[in-house]
Amino acid sequence: MKRIAIFNGPNLDRLGKREPEIYGRASLADLEQALRAEFAATVQLEFFQSNHEGELIDRIAAAADTKCDGIVINGGALTHTSVALRDALLGAHLPTVEVHISNIYKREEFRHRSLTAPACTAVITGLGLEGYHAAVRFLLKT
Repeated sequence: MKRIAIFNGPNLDRLGKREPEIYGRASLADLEQALRAEFAATVQLEFFQSNHEGELIDRIAAAADTKCDGIVINGGALTHTSVALRDALLGAHLPTVEVHISNIYKREEFRHRSLTAPACTAVITGLGLEGYHAAVRFLLKT
């Protein structure tokens, strides 16, 4: 059975509470439950959320070291600022899908540029929480 890590960065623990007009009303726990329900028979999912860059970097390295089959990452604001997160993804050598709940190109200009996207296999933006489901489906095919 494949193993996919799903990493969420800063403020994603506030899903359902923070700017629901942008991110929706479902919580991070709701997302995890929906993903487990859809993929329980086909893939082992590992979830991790942190508001701290270094913790995410450590988890990316651990995923690589334990031969994880892929990563789904929503780095939150770190997507637009973190060279260290980008380097960790590059160094992991794992198929990775970057997910953005909102369409980053319809938002503030600083969100239009992702430092981490070039380190990823694919990017999904603007599909809401469905983007995570699409990312897992894609990784199951790689």
